[in-house]
Amino acid sequence: MFTLSEVASLNDIQPTYRILKPWWDVFMDYLAVVMLMVAIFAGTMQITKDQVVCLPKLESAVCLTPPASRDGENKQQGSSQPEETTTESGKEWLSTSPELKRGRKTNLDYQQYVFINQMCYHVALPWYSKYFPYLALIHTIILMVSSNFWFKYPKTCSKIEHFVSILGKCFESPWTTKALSETACEDSEENKQRLTSAQSLRKHLSNSSEEGSPSPSTPMITDKPVGEVPGMTILDKKDGEQAKALFEKVRKFRTHVEDSDLIYKLYVVQTAVKTVKFIFILCYTLTFVTAISFKHVCIPNVEHLTGYTDFECTHNMAFMLKKLLISYIALICVYGFVCVYTLFWLFRRPLKEYSFEKVREESSFSDIPDVKNDFAFLLHMVDQYDQLYSKRFGVFLSEVSENKLREISLNHEWTFEKLRQHISRNAQDKQELHLFMLSGVPDAVFELTDLEVLRLELIPEAKIPAKISQMTALQELHLYHCPAKVEQTAFSFLRDNLKCLHVKFTDVAEIPAWVYLLKNLRELYLMGNLNSENNKMIGLDSLRELRHLKVLYVKSNLTKIPSNVTDVAPHLTRLVIHNDGTKLVVLNSLKKMMNVAELELHNCELERIPHAIFSLSNLQELDLKLNSIRTIEEVISFQHLKRLTCLKLWHNKIVSIPQSISQVKNLESLYLSNNKLEVLPVALFHLQKLRHLDVSYNCICVIPLEIGLLQNLQHLYVTGNKVDILPKTLFKCIKLRTLCLGQNCITSLPEKIGHLVQLTHLELKGNCLDRLPSQIIHCRLLKKSGLVVEDHLFDALPSEVKEALNLDTNASFANGAM
Repeated sequence: MFTLSEVASLNDIQPTYRILKPWWDVFMDYLAVVMLMVAIFAGTMQITKDQVVCLPKLESAVCLTPPASRDGENKQQGSSQPEETTTESGKEWLSTSPELKRGRKTNLDYQQYVFINQMCYHVALPWYSKYFPYLALIHTIILMVSSNFWFKYPKTCSKIEHFVSILGKCFESPWTTKALSETACEDSEENKQRLTSAQSLRKHLSNSSEEGSPSPSTPMITDKPVGEVPGMTILDKKDGEQAKALFEKVRKFRTHVEDSDLIYKLYVVQTAVKTVKFIFILCYTLTFVTAISFKHVCIPNVEHLTGYTDFECTHNMAFMLKKLLISYIALICVYGFVCVYTLFWLFRRPLKEYSFEKVREESSFSDIPDVKNDFAFLLHMVDQYDQLYSKRFGVFLSEVSENKLREISLNHEWTFEKLRQHISRNAQDKQELHLFMLSGVPDAVFELTDLEVLRLELIPEAKIPAKISQMTALQELHLYHCPAKVEQTAFSFLRDNLKCLHVKFTDVAEIPAWVYLLKNLRELYLMGNLNSENNKMIGLDSLRELRHLKVLYVKSNLTKIPSNVTDVAPHLTRLVIHNDGTKLVVLNSLKKMMNVAELELHNCELERIPHAIFSLSNLQELDLKLNSIRTIEEVISFQHLKRLTCLKLWHNKIVSIPQSISQVKNLESLYLSNNKLEVLPVALFHLQKLRHLDVSYNCICVIPLEIGLLQNLQHLYVTGNKVDILPKTLFKCIKLRTLCLGQNCITSLPEKIGHLVQLTHLELKGNCLDRLPSQIIHCRLLKKSGLVVEDHLFDALPSEVKEALNLDTNASFANGAM
C-alpha cells in the first residue's frame, strides 16, 4: 500500500502558486487530504485484518461416511476434534449454539474451516465491501489531479508560471511602494484647483479663437503645473532598471494572454468534472452502503468436501468499513457543495473582464486600463487571495507610472553638468542643445538659462513645464517627431518669447495644437506629410493667429497651397515650399502674398514659371530649384518686379535663355546651374548690376566676349562645362572674387589673370593645363587655400610665387599655434 506522504505529493504544487488558490480550492485540497487518509486507513485495515469466518449450518449436513469410521480416521491421523480446531470466533459461536451444547458436532477439521473462509470471502462477501478502500483512493486521486490540472496543462502552465513570476516581482519592487506612497499623498483639493485652472485656460483660448474664423483647436496643455509635482527621490539604479524591465514584461504578457480565454475555460471544465465526479460517487455509494453487513449466508457448493451446503459467515471489518464509508460520504457531500459554489461563482460574475476602478480612484493612475480574458481571470483569482496584489500589479499597467519612473531615471542620468557638456555652437553662433531619443525632457534642461536653441528629437513623451520660463535667452525650438505637451505657464512664456519653431512630423495630427497660438512667432518650419486628405487640416488649425509670422517653411507633398496659409499672407516676407516631387498645381493664392520678399518653390514639378509670381511686387528673391522647367520665355514679365535682385532657376531642364533677360535690369544674382544650356546670349551680359552668375554643369562651349561688360561681377561659376578657351575680356571684370572654371577643357590660363587683384578663390582643377602663369602672384588676395588646382601645377610655380601663396597660410598656422 502507498504511504500517506507518497500519495499526498500528488496534490503538491509550487508554493508560489498559492496566490491562485482561492479559499474553496484550499478547502477542497484539505478535504481531499482527509478523504485520502480515510481511503488509506481503510485499505491498510483491510489488507491486515480483513477476513470472513464461517460455520456450517447443521441442518444442511450431507451424510457421506459413517461417523464412527470418520472418528476412527481422525484418531489414526492424530487429529483433534473439530470443535477443538476451530478459530476463536468459531469456538465462541459453538459455545453459544444450543445445538452444540447438546453435543452436536460439525465433524470439520482446521484446514476445512480455512478453506471455507477463503471460499466464502469471494463468494458471499459483496464486492463493494472488498473494494471500497481502493475505489475511495482512486476517486480521491482523480479529484486531486482535477484540482491542479490547470497548473500542469502545457498550454496554460507556462502562462500561469509567467504571471506568478511577474506578479511576485511587481509586489516586491521598490518602485511599486514608491509610486503608491507618492500618489496617496496627493491632495484632492489640489486636483480640483488644477482642473479649474485648466478649464479657465480652455475657456480663455476658446474666447480668443472666436475673434476670428475658423477657430483653432484647443492646445495640448497639461493640467498639472510643475511646481505641484510631488518630490521624487532617486531610486537605486538597479531597482530602476528592474522596474523598467517589469513594465516591458507586463506589457508583453498582457498582449500575449489577453487574446484568449483558455485558462478560464480549463478551470471551468475541471470544476465541472469535479462536480460530476461528486454526483457519481454520491449516487453509487449511497446505493451500496447498505451492502456492507456483519452477517452473510454462504453456499460455496463444496458439500462433497465438507458435507455441508450452507454456512453462516461473519465479516469482521464490516462495522469499521461502514463507519469509514459514512465518513467518506459526508466528506464527499461537503466537497460537492464547495464545487457547486465554485460553479456559481464562475458563472455569476463576468470573470473575463477586470476593472481597476478602485485602484484608479485611490491613486492618481487614472490611466490603468481594464483587462479581459485570461488576464482578467487570473487577477480575479488573485483577488480571492489578496487584493493588494492586483493593486500593486496595476501600477505596472499605468503609462503614467511608467512615465514617472522614466522621469526619475532620466533626471538621475542627465544632470546639469552633463547637459552643459552637450551644448554646442551652431552655424549662427548660437548656443544649441540637441536631445535625441530620450524618454522625456530632463528637468535640468530648464536650468540652462543662457541656452538659445533647443532641439528635441524622437521624444514622444516630451513635456515642457513652467520652469522653461527661466530660459530667458531661448528663442528657437525644434520639435522633430516630438508632440510636446506644455503647461499653462510654459505656454504663456513660449507665446511671448519664442521667435522660431521647427516641427517635423509624420502626420499633420502630430503637430501640437498650441503651435497655432504662438502669437509672437516669427518663423515657422513644418516638415512632414500633408497629403490631399490632410490639406484641409493645414489650417494647421488655422495660422491666422500667428499675426507676427514672417517666415513659413513647408516641406511636404502639397498639391496646392492651402487656403489657410493665405490667412497669414499679408504678414509673410518669406515662403518656402519643398514638395518632394509632388506636382504643385494651384498657385493662384500666391497673389495674396503681397509682402513676400523671398519665395522658394523646390521640387514642385513646375514646367513653367507660374504667372501668379509676377504679381508679387515686393519680391526680391525667387528660387525655383529642382523643377521641370524647360523654357523661361515668361522671364520678360520679371521687369515689372522692380525689387527682384536674385533669380534661381538651377536644377531644371532649361535649354536656352531668351533675349528678354536683359529687361530684368535690377537682377544681381542669377543661378542657372544644372540645366541644359549650350549658349549664353549676349543679352545676358547687359545686366550691369549682376554680381553673381552661376552657369555650372551645363553644355556651354564658349564664354562670349561680352562678358567683359559685367563690371560689377564678383562671382562667376562655369564649372562642369566644355569651355576650352577663356576670353581675355573676362579679366576686365576686375571685381571678381570667385572664379570657378574646373572640369572644363581649358588648355591655358592667360597671363591677364593677374588683373584680378580682388580674387580670393580660383578653381582650375579638372582641365588640360600644363602650367600656371607666374602673373598669378599679382592676385594679392589669393592664397593656397583658395587655389584649387592639381598638385603638380602648384609645384611647377616659381618659388617666390609659392611663397607668396603660402604666406597667409603659414601666418594663420602660427596664430593658431600661439
